[in-house]
Amino acid sequence: MSKEQLYTPEGYQKLVDELNYLTKTRREEIKKDIAEARSFGDLSENAEYDEARNEQAKVEARIKELEELIRHAKVIDEEAIDTTVVSIGSSVKVRTADGSEIEYSIVGSNEVDPDSFKISDQSPIGKKLIGTRAGNKVVIDVPSGKVSLEILEVSRVK
Repeated sequence: MSKEQLYTPEGYQKLVDELNYLTKTRREEIKKDIAEARSFGDLSENAEYDEARNEQAKVEARIKELEELIRHAKVIDEEAIDTTVVSIGSSVKVRTADGSEIEYSIVGSNEVDPDSFKISDQSPIGKKLIGTRAGNKVVIDVPSGKVSLEILEVSRVK
Protein backbone atom coordinates (compact mmCIF):
# COMPACT_ATOMS: atom_id res chain seq x y z
CA MET A 1 0.00 0.00 0.00
CA SER A 2 2.69 2.52 -0.97
CA LYS A 3 0.54 4.38 -3.48
CA GLU A 4 -0.39 7.98 -2.77
CA GLN A 5 -4.06 8.40 -1.92
CA LEU A 6 -6.00 11.63 -2.41
CA TYR A 7 -8.16 12.95 0.42
CA THR A 8 -10.38 15.92 1.04
CA PRO A 9 -9.36 17.81 4.21
CA GLU A 10 -12.45 16.36 5.94
CA GLY A 11 -11.56 12.79 4.95
CA TYR A 12 -7.95 13.21 6.10
CA GLN A 13 -9.09 14.64 9.43
CA LYS A 14 -11.33 11.60 9.98
CA LEU A 15 -8.28 9.33 9.59
CA VAL A 16 -6.27 11.41 12.07
CA ASP A 17 -9.17 11.51 14.55
CA GLU A 18 -9.67 7.75 14.38
CA LEU A 19 -5.94 7.13 14.87
CA ASN A 20 -5.87 9.46 17.88
CA TYR A 21 -8.90 7.74 19.41
CA LEU A 22 -7.44 4.26 18.93
CA THR A 23 -3.97 5.14 20.24
CA LYS A 24 -4.99 7.36 23.15
CA THR A 25 -8.33 5.98 24.31
CA ARG A 26 -9.07 2.53 22.93
CA ARG A 27 -5.63 1.08 23.73
CA GLU A 28 -6.05 2.09 27.39
CA GLU A 29 -9.54 0.60 27.52
CA ILE A 30 -8.25 -2.70 26.16
CA LYS A 31 -5.33 -2.73 28.64
CA LYS A 32 -7.85 -2.42 31.47
CA ASP A 33 -10.02 -5.18 29.94
CA ILE A 34 -6.99 -7.50 29.72
CA ALA A 35 -5.93 -6.75 33.29
CA GLU A 36 -9.46 -7.39 34.54
CA ALA A 37 -9.72 -10.64 32.58
CA ARG A 38 -6.36 -11.80 34.00
CA SER A 39 -7.74 -11.35 37.49
CA PHE A 40 -10.34 -14.05 36.75
CA GLY A 41 -7.66 -16.73 36.97
CA ASP A 42 -6.65 -19.50 34.58
CA LEU A 43 -5.95 -17.84 31.20
CA SER A 44 -6.22 -21.10 29.24
CA GLU A 45 -9.99 -21.21 29.79
CA ASN A 46 -10.69 -17.50 30.12
CA ALA A 47 -13.06 -16.29 27.38
CA GLU A 48 -12.89 -12.67 28.55
CA TYR A 49 -9.10 -12.70 28.24
CA ASP A 50 -9.23 -14.25 24.77
CA GLU A 51 -11.83 -11.71 23.67
CA ALA A 52 -9.78 -8.78 25.00
CA ARG A 53 -6.62 -10.06 23.27
CA ASN A 54 -8.53 -10.49 19.98
CA GLU A 55 -9.86 -6.94 20.28
CA GLN A 56 -6.33 -5.72 20.98
CA ALA A 57 -5.07 -7.44 17.82
CA LYS A 58 -7.85 -5.85 15.73
CA VAL A 59 -7.15 -2.39 17.12
CA GLU A 60 -3.39 -2.71 16.56
CA ALA A 61 -3.98 -3.84 12.97
CA ARG A 62 -6.26 -0.86 12.35
CA ILE A 63 -3.68 1.50 13.88
CA LYS A 64 -1.03 0.18 11.49
CA GLU A 65 -3.44 0.57 8.58
CA LEU A 66 -4.29 4.16 9.55
CA GLU A 67 -0.63 5.07 9.99
CA GLU A 68 0.07 3.73 6.50
CA LEU A 69 -2.89 5.61 4.99
CA ILE A 70 -1.81 8.85 6.66
CA ARG A 71 1.80 8.37 5.58
CA HIS A 72 0.72 8.14 1.93
CA ALA A 73 -2.10 10.67 2.05
CA LYS A 74 -2.18 13.71 -0.20
CA VAL A 75 -4.71 16.29 0.95
CA ILE A 76 -6.47 18.28 -1.75
CA ASP A 77 -6.07 22.03 -1.32
CA GLU A 78 -9.70 23.18 -1.37
CA GLU A 79 -8.69 26.74 -2.26
CA ALA A 80 -6.95 25.46 -5.39
CA ILE A 81 -10.00 23.57 -6.67
CA ASP A 82 -11.25 24.98 -9.94
CA THR A 83 -14.98 25.25 -9.33
CA THR A 84 -15.71 25.31 -13.04
CA VAL A 85 -14.44 21.75 -13.59
CA VAL A 86 -15.36 18.56 -11.72
CA SER A 87 -12.42 17.13 -9.74
CA ILE A 88 -11.75 15.48 -6.38
CA GLY A 89 -13.13 17.83 -3.77
CA SER A 90 -15.93 18.98 -6.05
CA SER A 91 -19.61 18.90 -5.36
CA VAL A 92 -21.53 18.35 -8.58
CA LYS A 93 -25.27 18.66 -9.09
CA VAL A 94 -26.62 16.57 -11.96
CA ARG A 95 -29.98 15.94 -13.59
CA THR A 96 -30.89 12.40 -14.58
CA ALA A 97 -32.86 11.42 -17.67
CA ASP A 98 -36.06 11.25 -15.60
CA GLY A 99 -35.56 14.86 -14.45
CA SER A 100 -34.53 14.18 -10.86
CA GLU A 101 -31.53 16.00 -9.43
CA ILE A 102 -28.70 14.45 -7.42
CA GLU A 103 -25.73 16.14 -5.80
CA TYR A 104 -22.54 14.07 -5.64
CA SER A 105 -19.35 14.83 -3.76
CA ILE A 106 -16.26 13.54 -5.57
CA VAL A 107 -13.85 12.13 -2.99
CA GLY A 108 -10.77 9.90 -2.80
CA SER A 109 -11.35 6.16 -2.91
CA ASN A 110 -10.95 5.74 0.87
CA GLU A 111 -13.66 8.31 1.65
CA VAL A 112 -16.53 6.76 -0.30
CA ASP A 113 -19.96 6.79 1.34
CA PRO A 114 -22.72 5.97 -1.16
CA ASP A 115 -25.46 6.72 1.38
CA SER A 116 -24.20 10.32 1.53
CA PHE A 117 -23.61 10.48 -2.25
CA LYS A 118 -19.83 10.64 -1.72
CA ILE A 119 -18.44 8.82 -4.73
CA SER A 120 -14.89 8.00 -5.71
CA ASP A 121 -13.08 9.57 -8.60
CA GLN A 122 -12.43 5.93 -9.61
CA SER A 123 -16.09 4.83 -9.68
CA PRO A 124 -17.83 4.63 -13.08
CA ILE A 125 -19.84 7.80 -12.40
CA GLY A 126 -16.90 9.62 -10.80
CA LYS A 127 -14.57 8.80 -13.71
CA LYS A 128 -17.06 10.19 -16.24
CA LEU A 129 -17.75 13.34 -14.22
CA ILE A 130 -14.08 14.25 -13.68
CA GLY A 131 -13.11 17.06 -16.05
CA THR A 132 -16.68 17.99 -17.03
CA ARG A 133 -18.28 21.41 -16.60
CA ALA A 134 -21.76 22.75 -15.95
CA GLY A 135 -23.81 22.29 -19.11
CA ASN A 136 -21.99 19.11 -20.19
CA LYS A 137 -23.85 15.84 -20.64
CA VAL A 138 -22.34 12.40 -20.06
CA VAL A 139 -23.49 8.85 -20.67
CA ILE A 140 -22.14 6.35 -18.18
CA ASP A 141 -21.99 2.58 -18.48
CA VAL A 142 -23.11 1.05 -15.17
CA PRO A 143 -23.91 -2.58 -14.34
CA SER A 144 -27.63 -1.99 -14.93
CA GLY A 145 -27.12 -0.31 -18.34
CA LYS A 146 -26.46 3.27 -19.40
CA VAL A 147 -27.18 6.39 -17.36
CA SER A 148 -27.39 9.88 -18.85
CA LEU A 149 -26.51 12.84 -16.65
CA GLU A 150 -26.52 16.57 -17.30
CA ILE A 151 -24.09 18.56 -15.16
CA LEU A 152 -26.02 21.48 -13.66
CA GLU A 153 -23.57 22.98 -11.19
CA VAL A 154 -19.99 22.47 -9.94
CA SER A 155 -18.76 23.80 -6.60
CA ARG A 156 -16.42 22.92 -3.74
CA VAL A 157 -17.52 20.17 -1.36
CA LYS A 158 -19.35 21.86 1.49
